[in-house]
Amino acid sequence: MNVSFTQKQEEYISSLVASGDFQNASEAVRDALRLHQRYRDMVLNDLRIEIEKGWEGSESPRSVKDIIAAKTGEM
Repeated sequence: MNVSFTQKQEEYISSLVASGDFQNASEAVRDALRLHQRYRDMVLNDLRIEIEKGWEGSESPRSVKDIIAAKTGEM
């Protein structure tokens, strides 16, 4: 697998290795991916919970047009 980073990302990864937090760039990237996966799983789980609340909740008295108007200020 070949991955390209921006200059800023490369500098950040290099600084993590230079600080001694990681042995090498691969270790830093693997750690970032683990954290990303945990974060993504948490966000998706939270969304599933909120969707379920919507399905189980009562029907809104507002129409789709009412909701859009409230968001765009076109009341």
